[in-house]
Amino acid sequence: MTDDKGAMAARFRGFLPVVVDVETGGFDAKRDALLEIAAITLVLDDVGRIHPGSTISHHVEPFPSANIEAASLEVNGIDPYHPFRMARPERDVLTDLFRVIRQDVRDAGCNRAVLVGHNAFFDLGFLNAAIARNQIKRNPFHPFTSFDTATLGGLAYGQTVLSRAVEASGREWRSSEAHSAVYDAERTAELFCNIVNRWNELGGWPPPRID
Repeated sequence: MTDDKGAMAARFRGFLPVVVDVETGGFDAKRDALLEIAAITLVLDDVGRIHPGSTISHHVEPFPSANIEAASLEVNGIDPYHPFRMARPERDVLTDLFRVIRQDVRDAGCNRAVLVGHNAFFDLGFLNAAIARNQIKRNPFHPFTSFDTATLGGLAYGQTVLSRAVEASGREWRSSEAHSAVYDAERTAELFCNIVNRWNELGGWPPPRID
């Protein structure tokens, strides 16, 4: 990977893209439980291509009074109270996750992390709700800016559904592994990197100078 500490910052206006996927007990970020979270930081190679870096994932205990919809559990297959989940409280999970991401931001010469997600408003909404609920002060993520691979997938491949966009990009999609935070985050990271790298190959980056 590249030794140019400022290269990622130059590419994304001081941001370090971090792919995030959450699995939840419903669609209401303030009311429904956060059950899983996975995050993947991105890295630049020596020729300016981005790639998925390390993956961090946690099972999360439902917060006190959290609502959990049975329909959501049917989709993601999570048993929130299974003893082998090794789930941890939200605050502990976010504290550990943010510590790693803050270090990655510094190592990349960036100022902040920016969330990359498929329908990113959903993941960012649950993340922000958990941050507020636990009164976490040192949040490395921009509170509202995000990169959405549903939008980018529609632009690049005419597909907004994650599985279809991944397949259109030439990657394999395994439905049996979908709806786990790690699997969906990994496929989202591959999709985002593919689109950004293809844009570079087509001459879209760096943009032409206008004198």
